[in-house]
Amino acid sequence: MPPLLRFLVSVLPVVLVAVSASLVTQPSIPGWYAGLQKPGFTPPNWAFPVAWTLLYAMMAYALWRILSLPKHRPGRSAAIAAFFVQLALNGLWSFAFFGARSPLAGLVVIAALIVAIGAAIRAFWKLDRTAALLLVPYLAWVAYAALLNGTIWRMNG
Repeated sequence: MPPLLRFLVSVLPVVLVAVSASLVTQPSIPGWYAGLQKPGFTPPNWAFPVAWTLLYAMMAYALWRILSLPKHRPGRSAAIAAFFVQLALNGLWSFAFFGARSPLAGLVVIAALIVAIGAAIRAFWKLDRTAALLLVPYLAWVAYAALLNGTIWRMNG
């Protein structure tokens, strides 16, 4: 794969998910989200875009590393598929939690997302340990977000 195409395939889908998630999230923050009861361990609103910007950059770089491997390397296609499954679930979470304004739907999606990130990490680990390790902070953040999501659902359900 030519370097420019590899860069675009690595970055554009991640940016698309980030932008679409932001578009569905932002309108809900001042009204609906602000009105929810939240636990004391909820980070300030400014922390979310900072964290997600870093995580999305690491995700794109991890995918770029996998795409840099020889096309016919065993496990490469499965790793790429695992990455895109988790990326789709990542985007779906914003639509479930913020778009549908449903902490329960968000909790269902984020549980599947955690499993999918774990699968992507395992698939990447077999091919490029650095790429796999780049996804570990993402898994940690999503696990924290799942705890936050679950607590918000419990407090507001």
